[in-house]
Amino acid sequence: MIDPDVQLFQALADPTRLAILRELVGSPEVCACDFTTCCDVRQPTVSHHLRVLREAGIVDSERRGTWIYYRLAPAVADRLRALASELSGGPNLIPASALRRPAAASPASATSSQA
Repeated sequence: MIDPDVQLFQALADPTRLAILRELVGSPEVCACDFTTCCDVRQPTVSHHLRVLREAGIVDSERRGTWIYYRLAPAVADRLRALASELSGGPNLIPASALRRPAAASPASATSSQA
C-alpha cells in the first residue's frame, strides 16, 4: 500500500492535475466538461487526471444525470497545511493514517486473518 502522503504528492506533481486543483479552489464545484478549457487537454485526458485525483483523496465527485461534478475533498487543504508544517519543522497536526480510506476486505485476506 502506498503511503497517503506519497500518493497525495504524486497526484499533485503533474501540471494538468495542478491546473485542475487551481480551478477547483476558485469554485465550489466544477463540471468535468469544463476542465478541458482550463487545462487545454481533451476529455479522455481530463478523465484520467480526475481519476488520479479522486484516488488520492484530493477531489470528491457527484454524478447528476450525464454530468459529473467535482469539488475539493474537505480534508485536503488541512492535510496540505499539516504536511507543510511538518516539512518546516512544525508539529504533526494530522496523522496520515487519519486520511486512509478503509480498504475493502478481499476474500483472500479474510481467510488468511482467520488462520
